[in-house]
Amino acid sequence: MTEATFEIRIPTPLLRYGFSRDSIQQRIVEWLVLSLFTEGYISSGKAARLLNMGRIEFLVLLRARGIAYINYTPEELAEEFAAVEALEIQISQ
Repeated sequence: MTEATFEIRIPTPLLRYGFSRDSIQQRIVEWLVLSLFTEGYISSGKAARLLNMGRIEFLVLLRARGIAYINYTPEELAEEFAAVEALEIQISQ
């Protein structure tokens, strides 16, 4: 994968937490990829590839970062529950 180099400025107090340059680099890339995923610019598969991990590892990362893989609106969630209830009725008949 090709790379581009950017210069970023980090407030000095953040360096007191003991992160190495490599660790900061990894966190910035992770943050950018997760942001693109949560904003709908890239798929989970693309996000996983950009982070050099498998899809399951990416799902684990989402969970660790408190990011929902599926983010239903209240209306969508109500529709899903209604569909499940309808299936349960059909199955029980």
